Amino acid sequence: MHRDALARFGHALSDPTRTQILLSLRTGPAYPSALAEAIGVSRQILSNHLSCLRGCGLVVAVPEGRRVRYELADRRIGHALDDLLGLVLAVDPACCPTADTEECC
Repeated sequence: MHRDALARFGHALSDPTRTQILLSLRTGPAYPSALAEAIGVSRQILSNHLSCLRGCGLVVAVPEGRRVRYELADRRIGHALDDLLGLVLAVDPACCPTADTEECC
């Protein structure tokens, strides 16, 4: 069970677009159009990645009238991302020569 949960998290992080979505959502909820623009992908590509992240249990869609916003399924996911990023930088500081955590690796 723990193995499967970690494998889902690893699968989510294996794609740079999904990783960027998760990093963006750790600062708070966002609407798909804003996420697509911030990340620089089409709405269709973003939708496919959001579907994957929902399937992994990492993000949830919250209806707001006719719109839907996305947020991390649990605030601890944001903390885990921060911890994981800090660990990666500690183990391999050359990973991010600019030290810009939003664009890392």
